[in-house]
Amino acid sequence: MDIFKVTLLFVATLFLSGCQKEKEDLAVFVEGVKAKQKSDIEPMPVMKAYDKFIYSAGELRNPFVATVVDISIPVEEEIKVVVDNGIHPDRTRLKEVLESYGLKELRLVGTLEQESIWALVRVPEGVIHKVKAGDYIGQNDGQILMLSDTELTIKEIVSDGDGGYIERDASLSVIDVN
Repeated sequence: MDIFKVTLLFVATLFLSGCQKEKEDLAVFVEGVKAKQKSDIEPMPVMKAYDKFIYSAGELRNPFVATVVDISIPVEEEIKVVVDNGIHPDRTRLKEVLESYGLKELRLVGTLEQESIWALVRVPEGVIHKVKAGDYIGQNDGQILMLSDTELTIKEIVSDGDGGYIERDASLSVIDVN
C-alpha cells in the first residue's frame, strides 16, 4: 500500500509541475488587456430639484356633490275615478292552450268543416290546434267571434291604463308562404 501512495504522490507532483510551465501566453494576454485604454463612462446626469405643485382647485365645488337641492313640494294628487263600463276579463274561467301565446306567434293555416267550421292554428313549436267560434286565443283574453276560410275575427279585452278595460278588435289571417 505504501508504494501506491508514493506513486500517487509522484503523479500529482508531475501534473502540478506541468501546469507551472508554459504560462507565458497567459501572461501576454493579461498584459494586453491591462494595456488597453479604459473607456470613459459618462457621469451620472444631474437631477433636477423637485418643483412643488400647489393644488389650487381645492376651494372649488366638489363635482361629486349635488348642487341643486331637490325640495319636494307636496302636490295634491288627482283622485282618479275608475268608471266601470262592464268590460273586464273573466278571472274564474280556466285558460285554454292557445292563450299562452301572443297573436303574433300564432299562424292560421287553414279551416276544416265537420258539422261546423273549425280553424287550424299552428303554434311556434309546429303543433296545429283546431278552434271554433267562442274559443279563447292570445294573451289578452281574446275570444273568437267569427271565422272564415282566410281569417279569424277576435275580440280582446285589454287594460285602458287607468284601471279599467276596453275591448279591441284583432284578427288572424292565413299567410300564403309560396
